[in-house]
Amino acid sequence: MQGRGLWTPPLCLRGRAAPGPGIQSRRLRKPSLPLRVGVNRRGPDEKGGWHMLGRRTALVAGGIAFGIAAATLAYALRWRRNPSACPYEQRFFLEVPRPIITRARLREILDPKPGERVLEVGPGTGYYALPVAQWLQPGGTLDILDLQQEMLDHTTRRARERGIENVLPSRGDATALPYAGETFDAAYLAVVLGEIPDQDAALGELRRVLKPGGRLVVGELFLDPHMVSFDSLRERSEAAGLFCERQLGGRLGYFARFRTTS
Repeated sequence: MQGRGLWTPPLCLRGRAAPGPGIQSRRLRKPSLPLRVGVNRRGPDEKGGWHMLGRRTALVAGGIAFGIAAATLAYALRWRRNPSACPYEQRFFLEVPRPIITRARLREILDPKPGERVLEVGPGTGYYALPVAQWLQPGGTLDILDLQQEMLDHTTRRARERGIENVLPSRGDATALPYAGETFDAAYLAVVLGEIPDQDAALGELRRVLKPGGRLVVGELFLDPHMVSFDSLRERSEAAGLFCERQLGGRLGYFARFRTTS
């Protein structure tokens, strides 16, 4: 029985020692966390640390990007002032897809025909040479000329791997081509002319080795630090006896076709 003022334990506690009057209240009370003086409970993203850290990170990243851009620009300017061929050790860049001056556009403006003999100056690793050699079959020949024997070996090896047997390599200088006059039906060079210190001499040599009515195609791209503008190219070509008859592209990149007088 429960009398007035007496506490009776619940069923779950019967048979055990009855807790004192203060035990139940202590069990139900939530423990309180001690306050730590000087601790910012809101976190650093509110008016503080993370905001400042983000600004510092952005400044550092911006500085690095600016440094890379400045170094790239300085390298490009130095390369432009000192024209030279792309070294074989950097041949990876020669295989990067080339917008605007695509292989399809080269075929359209060069108009190669089976049985013709064509010259490429500066084939690199064969980006254009391999398809052009196939377009000349059957009976045609593609001569490739480069200053670096490694480039010639690389291109001819790739040609053999693809079963292309009509590529003839020659090591030489574009300003003194090792061919007789009036040898080729057509010639072309892409992103190469600006690398030649004496462009006038190179254009004169190309004019010499082309047959009467022969075609010369020059390709230029804005990504190349040695890019030759179309106006400059046309002026130099006309001085060499080559007259422009067609252009594909614009300021960012183009193919231009010139022809010798018949």
